Amino acid sequence: MRRVVITGVGVVSPLGIGARAHWEGIVEGRSGVKRITAFDPAGFPSQVAGEAPAYKISDFVPKSYRKATKVMARDIELAVIAADDAFKDSGLKSSAYTETPDFDGTRFGCNIGAGLISCDLNELSSAFASAREDGNPNRLDLKKWGRDGMQQLTPLWLLKYLPNMLACHVTIVHQLRGPSNTITCADASSHLAIGEAFRTIQRGDADLAICGGAESKVNPMGLIRQVLIKRVTEQNDSPETAVRPFDAAASGTAVGEGGGLLILQEYERAKARGAKIYAELVGFGASQDTHKITEPSPTGHSYAKAVQKALADANLPPAAVNLIVPNGLGIASHDRAELAGLLTAFGGGLARIPFAPIKGQIGNMAAGSGVDAATAVLAVSHGAVPPAINTKKVIDGQVLNVSASVREMGVEVAVSSVYSLGGQNAALVFKKLG
Repeated sequence: MRRVVITGVGVVSPLGIGARAHWEGIVEGRSGVKRITAFDPAGFPSQVAGEAPAYKISDFVPKSYRKATKVMARDIELAVIAADDAFKDSGLKSSAYTETPDFDGTRFGCNIGAGLISCDLNELSSAFASAREDGNPNRLDLKKWGRDGMQQLTPLWLLKYLPNMLACHVTIVHQLRGPSNTITCADASSHLAIGEAFRTIQRGDADLAICGGAESKVNPMGLIRQVLIKRVTEQNDSPETAVRPFDAAASGTAVGEGGGLLILQEYERAKARGAKIYAELVGFGASQDTHKITEPSPTGHSYAKAVQKALADANLPPAAVNLIVPNGLGIASHDRAELAGLLTAFGGGLARIPFAPIKGQIGNMAAGSGVDAATAVLAVSHGAVPPAINTKKVIDGQVLNVSASVREMGVEVAVSSVYSLGGQNAALVFKKLG
């Protein structure tokens, strides 16, 4: 079986644009969760979010491709920016930067997880306004919608909101013609996409792949969905401490936006080109929890299975792990279930393993949880355990190895694990290259 290593890391998060800026924010213990500025959140019970910094998408694509940015929803933009960061970090020269790429595009895959892309309400408002019933402006007249309303939308409007468009734009910009796929499994999307790319290289169907995911829930539609299923915190007065993963005072998560993409490469080829190797990807596991659509099983049984499968795939015992980057949303029932699963997977050894829940700093990016995987990779590379800034008193008196400040120490094996609404679970194991 071919070995697979990470040679590029690209991140967009509320802590900064670029893997370096994100990592600096993480280890400094800064929180990117603030009051929402993208729209007026007045009237929403939850008014805080992890928003990405301001950017111009034209700065991250070739000049010849800037016209296509008109049909990029924010989720797509985040993926394109993370891909640009990952390629520049890897030292690989794609068609975005040169007329003579230094890799075979037919051997370069792309697997990007995506979520439900919310429509821009400003785009829709005038279209809906023109299709109101004459006698009742609160109702939509379908005949007027077909005749007048739809004419207000650009002919390519739908292309902004298809989940596969994240991978579409990334592959076109960088001319990647290897195996490509889009996975839409909510929070598990990124890890499942990384796992599929991992397998693609292992079995020899590609030599390189860019993989991970991106999503933005910082919009009225994304927020209201989370409000209705009671997942988000209403602690609006202190945004920086509003999301408290695994804490006794956990009151819900905050919507977020961002993306994390990794460039995977077959080890011998990476070594031959003198690439910087962050870590080796050695294990992947996935499972399905059929408990409820909106709640994980309190036993965490299926979640544990994903972690156990990933460790078995890596041929490593639980005792070899010395960092866990968990999902840790700050939703009490979810955190309890996740801890139950991790206790099943690691037993009494869980209390020994450094724990780094980062959602308190960035919010919940859902399909953008590739940022979690990227953080685990960076921790292995830098030899540091990120802080758990808002985990003060662990829920239900459990014992976890957390610290409010960064810990400089060797990280030999890191596990990044996630679960999603609907019950998909996925785990990845990263190892320091020996």
